[in-house]
Amino acid sequence: MTFHIKPQPGVSQIPVYKPGRPIEEVQKQFGITDVIKLASNENPLGTSPKAVEAIRQAATQINMYPDGKSAVLAAALARRFNVQPEQVAVGNGADGLIMELCMAYLDEQSEVVVSRSSFPMYDVFSHTMRAHLVKTPLKEYGLDLQAMARAITDRTKLVFVCNPNNPTGTALRAAEVEAFLRDVPEHVIVIFDEAYYEYAASPEFPDTIEYVRQGVQNVVVLRTFSKAYGLAGIRVGYGFGSAPLLAPLKLVKEPFAVNLLAQAAGLAALEDDEFCARSVALNNEGKAYLYREFERLGLFYVPTHTNFILTRLGPKMLWLVERLMEHGVIIRPGDAYDLPEFARITIGTPEQNRRLVRTLEQLLTEM
Repeated sequence: MTFHIKPQPGVSQIPVYKPGRPIEEVQKQFGITDVIKLASNENPLGTSPKAVEAIRQAATQINMYPDGKSAVLAAALARRFNVQPEQVAVGNGADGLIMELCMAYLDEQSEVVVSRSSFPMYDVFSHTMRAHLVKTPLKEYGLDLQAMARAITDRTKLVFVCNPNNPTGTALRAAEVEAFLRDVPEHVIVIFDEAYYEYAASPEFPDTIEYVRQGVQNVVVLRTFSKAYGLAGIRVGYGFGSAPLLAPLKLVKEPFAVNLLAQAAGLAALEDDEFCARSVALNNEGKAYLYREFERLGLFYVPTHTNFILTRLGPKMLWLVERLMEHGVIIRPGDAYDLPEFARITIGTPEQNRRLVRTLEQLLTEM
């Protein structure tokens, strides 16, 4: 029987989002048990122990609906980052806040400016709202803010600035951001997606929350507990912006978008500075090791400000990705990001990193 019911036009333009392959799927496909996943930028150290304990305690209350406002967590975030509670939004991951921003501000007359080879959920939710997506080119594997500013028109509603950028790992400097914001008209909302903020140790990295503190009305800053705090599986993110800018998000969001366990975990993780510091230190150690090994193997890589490294594997990238999976190592191919010769490789534990290098070196000799 033929299906005649068509979705709204924007849906047909949505690219299929391909997350990193699950470990269980690779185990089943290749009949192996020892598999490591270096594809989704998850924290190899695990999860904040304080967050795990908070989840255990909160689990006895899951017969109750969560606080739809995430008020306790929002207040804690406001204290930590020296903003007002009404300048904080909590979401089902940073993705949930991206979706809410698109729902609240976009329609078929809107334009959205994004960079080529950046986080694909900007594309997904913009198309869902039937907005016109305008993509600007990369500049030395990073975002070209001047090109993004030139792409703004009277119809532009949102500009997504992924900093550090996923999947390239590059970071913008404070001076670049300051100059960019001077060129952005007041009717355009600039969304700084800082999911990898904790790993960006450069003294030149911009303090974008300061714009919110100073009363700038058209800036939103998004962050997440998924990466450095190890809460990817429970989905909790947060953002900062002016109260009038964030108010419409409350009208479009699900009544209970952030579940009870996620709120408890986020609140506890926020106080676990020691775990976050250990996560960053482990990442820095692994980054230095992989830099050395990639150079030894003659592989080009993009220096990173994140917990992953974009690495050129060449024309046989997809073959190498598949062969690595056969050997129990999952990495992320770059073709979905319009980087067909590259792969995005998460920085793992020392043993995971060594296994990746050993396997990659073996396969490169077979090419």
